[in-house]
Amino acid sequence: MDFTIQERTVSDCRQLILASPDGRTQAIVLPDYGALLHAFIVDNQGQPFNIIDNYADAADIAANLAMSYKSSKLSPFVCRIAGAQYQYEGQTMEFAARFVDGNAIHGLLFNKPFRKIASFTDSGRASVLLKYVYKQEDDGYPFDYACEIRYTLFANNTLQIQTTVTNLDDLTLPMADGWHPYFTLGGAANEWFLQFASDTMLEFDERLVPTGKKIKDARFTEPFRLGDTELDNCFELDPLEGQAACVLRNDATGLQLSLFPDKSYPYLQLYTPPHRKSIAIENLSAAPDAFNNGMGLMMLKPGHTETFTVYYQVACG
Repeated sequence: MDFTIQERTVSDCRQLILASPDGRTQAIVLPDYGALLHAFIVDNQGQPFNIIDNYADAADIAANLAMSYKSSKLSPFVCRIAGAQYQYEGQTMEFAARFVDGNAIHGLLFNKPFRKIASFTDSGRASVLLKYVYKQEDDGYPFDYACEIRYTLFANNTLQIQTTVTNLDDLTLPMADGWHPYFTLGGAANEWFLQFASDTMLEFDERLVPTGKKIKDARFTEPFRLGDTELDNCFELDPLEGQAACVLRNDATGLQLSLFPDKSYPYLQLYTPPHRKSIAIENLSAAPDAFNNGMGLMMLKPGHTETFTVYYQVACG
């Protein structure tokens, strides 16, 4: 039996559903809303469980996407740009799109309609390729580039998400890439254990922008029970090859999520929302405010492409 890909509309949202041959593992993508990951469903103890904290319907997305950014693609920048401004070749660039705090936040593609351009299924995987071409749509980023996102569902509850950006402009582009998924493993986050490959945190100012200083923080080099820990921080990753860079575990449900980013994602941003029912674990190619501080910033030459890859793998109880 082969993996499958189906398209349907549920709660006024067009969905692309990638499914394992038995249908028990599914990845659901909403192409019309930044190609966000709406669901990653696994079979846990005979019951379907979605590890993605998602939106209920189109009305929920309309009301909250631009505030919570759950599962959003972060492109062409990640997290915040201080004051929504940066310098490009001696000129001050200023974004029209701003968050309530006055900063530019989470890129420009989170609400864009992506177009399906290819799909493939066989006995080992289901894969769909989505594309959006950005054309100078914000005064702060007056460039042209293409963003392609490929979702591939494999056996063993494994989902690969691969992003490829291509410079379609005559100018060199400042560029960063990332993801903003909120994960849930059931129950309250206080009971979950978090471990990731870093002992170095970036110091933030009151705007959640790096100061340039780094802080040693080895709490998460071993499984750490979250308890009432509040996170809104960015860490430098230093994973060992072949090992998960980040592991989130809930012993009560038996669910464990492992993240395997490639070297294109050397930063990990974490955020615990007040409701404590999920946690944002964000793979980033650059630090917040990279357009100003240069930490991980890519300067993509005309005609060049760059690819960023992460795998999510779920173990069940």
